[in-house]
Amino acid sequence: PLWIGGQEKFLDTTRIKLIFILQKRPDEGWVSARVSQREAINLLRNAPDPFYNPHWLIRTEDRMALQTAFFQDVLQFTACYRINTSHPTLEVQERIREIIGTKEYLVHFEEGEEVPDVEEFVKPEDLISVTQSMADLYESKNVLKPDQDSLMAMAFEHGTKTKFNNYSFVSTVKNRSAPLTVALGSSKVMSTKLNERQKQIVKNLPRTLKEVHEYVRKAPFVCVERTMGENESFNPTCRLFVSTQRREMVRLAYMVSMTLPEHRETDNEPLLQILHIPEWQEKDRQVLVFPEKRITYILGSDYYGEDKKGFLRMAMWEAKQRGLLGLHAGTKIVMARDRKTGQIKRYGMIIFGLTATGKTTHTCHDHGLAEEGEGIEIVQDDVAFLKDDGSSYGPEIGFYLKTEGVDPRILPLIYNAVAQPSAIFENVLVDYQGNVAFGDRTLTGNGRGIMQRSDFGKDCSDSLNIPPLSELDGMIILFVTRRNTVVPPVSKLNPEQAAAAFVLGESIESSGSDPARAGESVRIVGMNPFIVGDPAEEGNMVYEFARKHKDKLQFYLFNTGGVGEVAERKEGRRIVHQQPEDIGIPESAAIIRGIARGEIEWEKGDYFDVLVPKEVPGMDITKYDLDNYYTKELADAYVRELNEERTQWLSQFKTLNPAIIQAFSGKGSS
Repeated sequence: PLWIGGQEKFLDTTRIKLIFILQKRPDEGWVSARVSQREAINLLRNAPDPFYNPHWLIRTEDRMALQTAFFQDVLQFTACYRINTSHPTLEVQERIREIIGTKEYLVHFEEGEEVPDVEEFVKPEDLISVTQSMADLYESKNVLKPDQDSLMAMAFEHGTKTKFNNYSFVSTVKNRSAPLTVALGSSKVMSTKLNERQKQIVKNLPRTLKEVHEYVRKAPFVCVERTMGENESFNPTCRLFVSTQRREMVRLAYMVSMTLPEHRETDNEPLLQILHIPEWQEKDRQVLVFPEKRITYILGSDYYGEDKKGFLRMAMWEAKQRGLLGLHAGTKIVMARDRKTGQIKRYGMIIFGLTATGKTTHTCHDHGLAEEGEGIEIVQDDVAFLKDDGSSYGPEIGFYLKTEGVDPRILPLIYNAVAQPSAIFENVLVDYQGNVAFGDRTLTGNGRGIMQRSDFGKDCSDSLNIPPLSELDGMIILFVTRRNTVVPPVSKLNPEQAAAAFVLGESIESSGSDPARAGESVRIVGMNPFIVGDPAEEGNMVYEFARKHKDKLQFYLFNTGGVGEVAERKEGRRIVHQQPEDIGIPESAAIIRGIARGEIEWEKGDYFDVLVPKEVPGMDITKYDLDNYYTKELADAYVRELNEERTQWLSQFKTLNPAIIQAFSGKGSS
């Protein structure tokens, strides 16, 4: 394609959106018919040559199962049509063009029983048994409730001591089991668009509950209770039960105790409970979330992230019922000297971002705000509960950060925190002398550490919360993305674009999460994979908040990747023909510093319908001009493709405000 059309006619990566199965049906009048995933699999498996492939050397049940599983995965993300090629060729081609051109395949397709209704498989009394079983377990003789010192001593028996005099633990499972997680309950919370494994989990639910409820009467457990948050109105009690059939699993209870504030008695606050059985059979690994019961079962994983996110997921759902919006974002307060008035201004800051985009890096960074009176106060690194007045509640006293790339020269605040005796490492390589190898990926690319907020010293806020907008000079909200082609280092957004950026939740896949897909687009509403219920509802809530407080809010799309990349995927490998100009931490810090000080001059962008910096003190913003890397035609093509992708993504949410859907509908140069 490069030889034929040049760069402007060539896409580096193509994601399958449509599958056509061609069939000759001369006795049938139809030209095309959309089919469900189940129907498509049956057509492929039962073809004269299975999967229309006459070239198999070996045909066995194992091979059929492998092919079936592969296409089941593919069909989760594609629409499938049967095409009757017995009709005239031009008529068939016209129909195919119509399907593609009108994008009718983006319309939700009802697939009959593809997404099961929980009531078909679980009787109401079964769901009630979940609540009853947890209540019985709390009073059971097989549950130990150690104090904090005893819990710490029990956990340290199974850890490795580091040169920092803290401890490191290694889990068998190294990541959250998102594809095996299902929310169960009423239609308000029930997971939709289930993959095949999740459907099987739902169908097996009655049997699973029966087995779990029998098992908890026999196995030894440790129970720890903590209270989430420190505020006047939303402080859920968090109760974790961890099976210690594998004795080292006591570390999970200890890690929870180091993440959430100490337990205290509260009135009329929700009780959130997790039952964690790490030794459950691997073949039946699953996470069952009952939001309306405020209970989560974690079966077959020993990864701490499941406990942390389990409590936060339930808390975000509970907060939404109270008019709060749970945000997967870091929060901080920034003090900066305004260049126009010379006065120190105090801003709240919310930093959204997916894994490996730099959310934590910039939450725990001082941005070079070093003049007298300037500085930062780190509040939260992961989740906050936003109120209508612009204040937010923080839930945690311990930060659970990725440790890859922690370097005292680049991230001194984080390095100092992980070097404290109170820090805990998970899946970070520690050698025989106790040295911690932060950059070593032998165990995983997802090494983590829990560090205490208090260990950030003078840069840590006194409170877990951000005050209301009435007590601040304003709020700066960053939607952190990581792109490498045409997205500017920073763009200033209006309220519609800000809500769209929230719903788009866009970035690119990182090598740490999926090396095979590194560089490909990924979108998750709110940068939050833990939303329960209709995600469009949260997009509309952000829009209303943005409109209500637009005079005190600043919104930015903040690119921590680069500009100017040209790449292609060939034979399963991603080949980069032109490296991007990276946007480094110093450049990003200069941008945030310039925003906070009000010293950036903004102008209309040449390619996107947003404002971009004319200049930024402390960095050369012109080196990121697209004209330095692309022809006008190629830049236009990249921009047009991105805007079309964005509009398509936003259009799938039927209850989303139309103003949000059209926020990035502009194409090409402005």
